[in-house]
Amino acid sequence: MNDSAFEEERVNHPSHYNTGRIEVIDFIEDQNLNFNLGNAVKYISRAGKKDPAKFREDLEKAIWYLNRELKKIRL
Repeated sequence: MNDSAFEEERVNHPSHYNTGRIEVIDFIEDQNLNFNLGNAVKYISRAGKKDPAKFREDLEKAIWYLNRELKKIRL
């Protein structure tokens, strides 16, 4: 793989983006999730994959987005 192809892969399809059969963005778009729910799914599905030391932090970010969504529906 040449340098430009490697850079494109790191930008468009980093390894922590696709650990299953589909990329998270494809699932989010297929389910037509809004910003908050999409981000929660993203953080849950990728938790600890980019940096195992940040597993808890990733889950806390997901909770933050879920709480934000819950506040919207309570209004």
